[in-house]
Amino acid sequence: MNETYVECLVKHQTNPALRFLKYLIYVLTATIGLFSLLTNFLIGFIVAIGLGVGAYFLNLNTDIEYEYLYVDKEISIDRIMAKSKRKKIASFDVEKMEIFAPINSYHLDDYKNRQIKPADYSSGVKMQPDKRYVFFYEGQKKVILEPSEAFVKAVYNVAPRKVFTD
Repeated sequence: MNETYVECLVKHQTNPALRFLKYLIYVLTATIGLFSLLTNFLIGFIVAIGLGVGAYFLNLNTDIEYEYLYVDKEISIDRIMAKSKRKKIASFDVEKMEIFAPINSYHLDDYKNRQIKPADYSSGVKMQPDKRYVFFYEGQKKVILEPSEAFVKAVYNVAPRKVFTD
């Protein structure tokens, strides 16, 4: 069987305010925990444990990567949190995809009036030149990706009338 496999990993850019909050919670946790251990203050120790748990979950949500997999006419998107947890977000069949084009492409002009909230699985940074791509899936979903050239080429080989590289 002729299967094509392409994998692409994109790191999501973290909001600087969340990054600052993460380090602030680390410092507060250590300070309150150390203070409560030295003074035998039980409530402070419980607060430090709560802040530590909060810091763990904040760390999971600030260090995010997206992995795009293309395997035999299917695009799969996974979210990797803090390089330790993986969650499958979505899976898309290329044959049900309407269009796959760069985000600033003139081919997307017919789709601009659709009132669909985009699902952004890119790095979240608008670079010059913009390497993000958009695809519309079954008229119900608008997905923004930041794929590699090999990924775009693999999708193009399956659906050349739907994929544009402008």
